[in-house]
Parts: sequence; structure tokens; C-alpha cells
Amino acid sequence: MKGLASALVLVGLFTAASSFAAIKTETVEYKDGKTALEGHVAYNDDVKTARPAVLIVHQWMGLTDYEKMRAQQLAEKGYVAFAIDIYGKDVRPTSPEEAGKTAGQYRSGDMKLYRQRIKAALDYIAKDKKVDAKNIVIIGYCFGGTGALEAARAGFPVTGAVSFHGGLKTAKPQDTKSIKPKLLVLHGAIDPNVPRPEVEAFMDEMNKAKADYQFIAYSGAVHAFTQKDAGNDISKGVAYNEAADRRSWQAFMDFMNEVSPVTK
Repeated sequence: MKGLASALVLVGLFTAASSFAAIKTETVEYKDGKTALEGHVAYNDDVKTARPAVLIVHQWMGLTDYEKMRAQQLAEKGYVAFAIDIYGKDVRPTSPEEAGKTAGQYRSGDMKLYRQRIKAALDYIAKDKKVDAKNIVIIGYCFGGTGALEAARAGFPVTGAVSFHGGLKTAKPQDTKSIKPKLLVLHGAIDPNVPRPEVEAFMDEMNKAKADYQFIAYSGAVHAFTQKDAGNDISKGVAYNEAADRRSWQAFMDFMNEVSPVTK
């Protein structure tokens, strides 16, 4: 029996290692007009058929190891994950002040440029032979959560849009009247960066549009609750929350299994 148990353990370790080894990552360059953008793609190389894709829109510091980590997690679930670049190749803020200024360029006005950069990434990944172009979900964190919702409002061809602690307001609420993708909003219940009036305005907007949305607020959570490098001082309005991180990822996985499941 001891020999059998040892063999089973070895088989399990081999299977896990093989699965991990099958995950491939690539740095890819694509363009929005003449602007060069640099994203990160992760996928399971053992899967030979087209499969659903997930676009990941970064937080205000630009594309970092955090989004690449999330792409790895999604690739292990069977998705083609594309961590996209909104700012441009080599544009990576190094301080909160610089990040705020850079992000502000995309959040201002009607968010035309922001939407344009998302569309460029969507068009790029839709041409990938590994991807089922009719089965793409967009998600985002903080600044990126706003972008995911904007993609849905803009009528981009995505089946779902997910915001992790993102901003909820838009300059073009009239676009929401014809919204089609299913939405999942994962929100810090005491996030001072997205106050109650903004939450209520968002719900009014979605209710008037008869949108199919879920809104989950996590008690004790503020902005950036999924990001460990945000620290743990909620008085700053930005802090990691382990329970909210874990629960929101599970809610996201449940949403994916409904909206865009991976078929074995």
C-alpha cells in the first residue's frame, strides 16, 4: 500500500507539473494607429482548439507583473488571457503622481482614446487562431475596471465585462441603453474613491437600460482590495483585503462558468 500511495503521489505531481509546463507566455506588440502597444498573452499550449479569451485591463500603474499573474491563473483555467496595454509601449509610471497624470488622460472627456485602445487590443486577440472570437470577456482592476465597463457601454463584441474595485461613472451614460454583455461589479463597500452617489448612479443607469448585472460589495474593503502591494491601512482608502480578494475571484470564476465556460 505504501508503494501504491507513493506512486499516486508521483503521478499527481507529474500531472500538475505537466499542466504547468503547458502554460506558455508571450510578449506581443500590436498597434492603435501609429502607437505601439505591448501586451502579455498566456495560454495552455496543449489545447489545440479555439477557446474563450479574457482581456485584462491594468490598473493606473500600467501593465505590471500583477496583471501577468492574473493572466497565468486564467491560462491555467483554459482561457487565452491577454493582459493589454492602454498607455503605450514603455509607458510605465513609476510613482502615484505620474500614474494619476497618465491615467487622467484616458479618463477625461468622453473616454474616446481609452475605448480606442481597448478596441485595438480586442481586434488583435480576436484574430488569434487560439481564440474563439465570439467568446471574449473583458476584466479590469481599478482604472482597468472602469475600462471594462466602458467596453460594454461602447457595444464592443464581448460576452461579459467585470470590474474589480473600478470606477463606475461614465461621461456617456446614453450608450448604456443598448448594453448587451453581462456585467459583474466587485466593489469595496467602504471605498472612498467610489462613493455611494456614484454607486447609486451606476445602478440607476443599469436598471434603466435593463442590463444583466451583478453588483457585489465586500464589507471592510476599500480600493485595490485584490492587490497585496496596496498595504493594509484602510484609512488611506487603498488596502489589500484577503477575504475580499478570495471571494471576488470565486465570484468571477462563477461568472465565467456561466458567461464563458471552457469546454473540455
